[in-house]
Amino acid sequence: MIKAILGRRLDAALERCFPFLFRRPLNPNLLSVLGVVISLGGAVSFARGALPLGGVLLLAGTFFDAADGAVARHNGTSSSFGAFLDSTFDRIVDMAILLGILMHYARAGDLPLALLAGLASIATVLVSYTKARAESIISEFNGGIMERFERVVFLVAGALTGYLPLCLGIVAAGSTITAIQRVAMAYREMAQVDAAAQGEKT
Repeated sequence: MIKAILGRRLDAALERCFPFLFRRPLNPNLLSVLGVVISLGGAVSFARGALPLGGVLLLAGTFFDAADGAVARHNGTSSSFGAFLDSTFDRIVDMAILLGILMHYARAGDLPLALLAGLASIATVLVSYTKARAESIISEFNGGIMERFERVVFLVAGALTGYLPLCLGIVAAGSTITAIQRVAMAYREMAQVDAAAQGEKT
């Protein structure tokens, strides 16, 4: 939701703050790989109980995840495979981070919070799946109160401030609501697609 509101202004902000990324042509896929490697380091840190370090690494990995698209658009090197790779890496990071958090709470013997991390993981998968499945029928499908940008913000904030259980609960609830919102959106938009197709047959 926030990322959709910011739009291309985020690209402009990255270019102003980190001009060295845009001075020479960079392969955006390499930035994607770097981002996922750093974020996976964050997942390991979460699993080991180093929550602040996990938050910092997740934030750094997310920076490169945002920069790859901005660099590709700046250099005119955007590609279908690049978009596919970026989306795939996002899903890997989402699951790895939440798995790391789940393992941290499981090792600490805190079953309720481990289950909460599992619920957040399931809801996150549903948010991503509903978008991917809908876009096989509808050209563009976005929306919901908590997309990936919001999830990362809450998890990083929770890890750095010591309020990770609260932020994890917000992510779980927000992602669940978002998945339900997307199902409702898909129902409305696909009903219109079916009606249009039926009208063409008559």
